[in-house]
This record gives sequence, C-alpha cells and structure tokens, in this order.
Amino acid sequence: MNISQVAKLTNLSAKSIRFYESKGIVSEPLRSDNGYRTYSDKHIEQLKLVARAKAVGFSLEECKSFVQLSQDPNRTSAVIKHKAQEKLDEVESKLLELNNIKQQLTAWINECPGDSGSACPIMDNLQGKCKSITQ
Repeated sequence: MNISQVAKLTNLSAKSIRFYESKGIVSEPLRSDNGYRTYSDKHIEQLKLVARAKAVGFSLEECKSFVQLSQDPNRTSAVIKHKAQEKLDEVESKLLELNNIKQQLTAWINECPGDSGSACPIMDNLQGKCKSITQ
C-alpha cells in the first residue's frame, strides 16, 4: 500500500505519516525498488493507534510508548491503565486551571461597566491595582 492510500485509511496526512516515521513513533515501512514506501497492515494499525491516542490528548512520546506496548506480548493492562489514569489526572488539572481562569474573567467582566468612560476594573486588575481571584 502506498502513502496516499494509508493517509486515506488513517485520516492522517502523508506529511504526518512521514513525520511519525522519522521520529520513530511508528516503524518505518519497507521501500520498493523505486524507493517508494510500502505499508503493511501493521503500519496501518500503528498509525490508527497514534491518531486515536493523539485525539484524546496523548503526546507523541506517549503515543510511541503505546505503539511499543501494542507490540509487546508481555504487556499488562495495569501499565496501560496507569498511563490512561495519568493522562486523565493531567486533563482534570488543566480543567481546574481553566475553570479558575473562567471565574476570574467572569468576575472582571461583571465588575466592568463597559461604558465610554476610561475607568476599567479589568485594566486595573491587569495592572495589579486590584486583588484578583487568581492572585
């Protein structure tokens, strides 16, 4: 299978596929006599795994680890679950941080008259003249 066929099957661009290969995230395909990459079902599986893992927030290094685990017959589900739990913990931490930012912005917007005057509590907070929620 050539790279354009693989791109279509995996919903990845040819550029992304080549990048994942160059970074060792997925195994490199064989090359035909004319130098073109020839992909197998194994490559498709690896690339789909990477695409799905990236879609839920795993880094490229984490994707590489998942590809390696997918090929390890001695892997345990505990290891994979631990990696997923770590990612979930990271996401929950980011959500908490974003919620704090949302609360701060909401408070500032509610305080600001938004009129033609120059007095602006948002600017005062940004300049450190008022106490903000995140300080």
